[in-house]
Amino acid sequence: SADSMQIYRGMDIGTAKPTEEEKQGIPHHLMDFLDIAQKFSAAEYKEKATTAIVDVLSRGSLPIVTGGTGLYIDALLYNTKFGKYDVSPGLRDSLQKEAAAYGNQAMLDQLFQVDPETAAVLHPSNLRRILRALEVYRATGKPISQFKKESHQTPPPFGYRLWVTTYQNRQTLYNRIDYRVDDMIKNGLMEETHKLLSQGLDQNPTASQAIGYKEFKEYFAGKMGLDEAIALLKQRSRQYAKRQITWFKRYEQACFIPMDQGMPLWNVLKNLLR
Repeated sequence: SADSMQIYRGMDIGTAKPTEEEKQGIPHHLMDFLDIAQKFSAAEYKEKATTAIVDVLSRGSLPIVTGGTGLYIDALLYNTKFGKYDVSPGLRDSLQKEAAAYGNQAMLDQLFQVDPETAAVLHPSNLRRILRALEVYRATGKPISQFKKESHQTPPPFGYRLWVTTYQNRQTLYNRIDYRVDDMIKNGLMEETHKLLSQGLDQNPTASQAIGYKEFKEYFAGKMGLDEAIALLKQRSRQYAKRQITWFKRYEQACFIPMDQGMPLWNVLKNLLR
C-alpha cells in the first residue's frame, strides 16, 4: 500500500481499506501495522516499502504498489535519500506562532515566494508540511525542493511501470466521489471516527487531518452540523482528487488509464499486467 492512512489499525472505512474477503488470501504489505497515535514518516515508509518490494521480487512474485499518497510514490520511484536538517526548536516555535497569528494561507503565500515548486503541490490545510518547508529554507537558505532533487541521484533497486487511473469526464469523477462518501457513511464512518477519537486520533497531527475523519471530528466537537460536515467532506475529497491528478501529471513515465470509457475493470487490470 502507498496510502499514508491505511497504515493505521482502525482507519478502515474512511481509507477504503480492503477487507480480508477482498484480499482473497493475497499478502498485503504496509497496511494495519501502526496504532492510531503513532507517527510515521515518508523516510520510514520508503525503507519499509523498498524492503517489502525486494523481498517479493526475490520470491519470484510481482509486487503491485497501489495508493494515492504522492510523497510515498515519489520516495519509492526516485529512491529519495532523506536528509536531516539542523533546525532549532526556536525556529519551529516562531513559525507556529506566525501561523497562529496570520493563518495557513499566509504561510503558504510565504512558501510560494521562496519555494514555488513545493508550494504548488500543497494545500493550505497541510500546515505541517508548509511549516516544514519554510523552516528548512530559513535554516539552510535552500528550498526543500532543491534538496529533494539532489537526493534523487541513485535509481531504485527495482524497475517499475507507473499507471494512473483517471477520468476524462471530471463530473463523472465527482459523482463517484459523492457516491463513495455516502457509501462510507452508510457503512459506519461516523462510528469509526468516534472510536478512533477515543483511541487517541487527536494525538497524531497527521492522521487527525485525514479527509473523512477531520470533518466528523469537528462535528462531534459541536463545531458544525451533520449536513455541513458531509458537504465539506465531499468538497475536500473532490479538491484532493484534483491535487492528486496534478501531482501524478509530473511523472513523464506515467500511463493514464481512463476509467470512464466503458472498459470493465478486470480488462483494465489484465491490460496493465501484460
